[in-house]
Amino acid sequence: MSDLTATVIETKNGFHVDGYEKISYDFTFLDGVFNPENPQLAECYKRWGRVLAVTDLNVYNVYGEQIEKYFKHHGVELKVHKTKIGEKAKTIPTFLSIVDSMTEFGIYRKEPVLVVGGGLVTDVAGNTNFIRVPTTVIGLIDASVSIKVAVNYGNYKNRLGAYHAPMHTFLDFTFLRTLPTAQIRNGFAELIKISTCSHLDTFNLLDKYCEQLIETGFGRTDGAPKEVRDAADKINKEGIHEMLKLETPNLHEIGLDRVIAYGHTWSPLHELLPETPLRHGHAISIDMAYSATLANNRGLISDTEHRRILSLFSRAGLSMDHHMFDEEILDKGTAAILKTRDGKLRAAVPNPIGSCTFLNDVSAKELNAALHRHKELMKEYPRNGEGIEAYVDASDTGYTENNKQGVEAIEVAAEEAGSLNGNGHIHGGVVMNGHANGDKEVKSKLANGVSNGITNSTNGFTNGARA
Repeated sequence: MSDLTATVIETKNGFHVDGYEKISYDFTFLDGVFNPENPQLAECYKRWGRVLAVTDLNVYNVYGEQIEKYFKHHGVELKVHKTKIGEKAKTIPTFLSIVDSMTEFGIYRKEPVLVVGGGLVTDVAGNTNFIRVPTTVIGLIDASVSIKVAVNYGNYKNRLGAYHAPMHTFLDFTFLRTLPTAQIRNGFAELIKISTCSHLDTFNLLDKYCEQLIETGFGRTDGAPKEVRDAADKINKEGIHEMLKLETPNLHEIGLDRVIAYGHTWSPLHELLPETPLRHGHAISIDMAYSATLANNRGLISDTEHRRILSLFSRAGLSMDHHMFDEEILDKGTAAILKTRDGKLRAAVPNPIGSCTFLNDVSAKELNAALHRHKELMKEYPRNGEGIEAYVDASDTGYTENNKQGVEAIEVAAEEAGSLNGNGHIHGGVVMNGHANGDKEVKSKLANGVSNGITNSTNGFTNGARA
């Protein structure tokens, strides 16, 4: 929530205003946020006796019944707006469809909307008073910290938006029990980001437990070792705390030298450039790995540290390179970020692991030399440094619905997409916005790396292409 105090002074030719905004909001770690025995969320809506929930359609398919029972148990009337959203559908039409639901609901000015889903959903829906329940690793670790809400425009990420703090964020890591490994891996990149440049202890834990954290959903799956669960809880809490400490003095991003922008100098172009977009975690991992090579070239990190960083990305199955990453893309990405960062590169790089410095005095020649060396280094790693399940699919964007037309469209697209994510076959079952549905009766067939051209009639736009 925000409170504004201001003064107005009459000047010779008009008036001068000084305004100061107080921003206050809370985070609560709560496993089982929709367990009827946990009244904390419902109590936020007792005053209103009702709640408008905005959630991804596919998250609702997994958790909708549980959410409905929760609010019914607590005597709160529930209305749900179900949307389908991916990086290329994080658009103004999607946002306006949510506004239409708010109008239909008759929402009061200070009445909070409940936003349930991954970072994309909370990015788009948080343009009014809202309470946030993130359901993915990126949503829990990264998007939950920021107060920026935005939509993409053209090929530019977060081109249009504002800064609007939630009233409350509930952090429930049990959602990771139903999150596919590909999405766990996707979010793992955000923890590498913050730890490499700001928190050595967390980096050490990620390095020690890398494979186990990804395989067990950060210790949340059945049978996960207690040691891994304890390590995951420490990583998550300290990672979020570190990001908050870094971001809260700069919530409106007035300061442009941002430690958490490690991996975000060239990645916006990586993410949206391919016809089938790269997952966010893989896009920033390419950026981080290349930035580490640049830092190593400058002597900011040792050869041992450099290899340790690259090894962690590789073990996690995250991308460190992409076949479209060349001098032209490097130049275009540099030109784009200079505009965003007020004419300076401000490239965050480790110096050493656990701390950060910002590079501005980097020539095109130096950038290209680092790229050529990075490409050579990648030949030593599996898949030449390209990641596992690196491209978006139905678990990111909800391209599919449980109907015959959707099934047929997916099957056709799967045949055309081939093995973009390196699987070479079609997966049986349904994956819903990164959450396993578990409905054995549904026989939809999904392929990792679904191509863009599948029409999503929700909100009147096409996922992956302009309608």
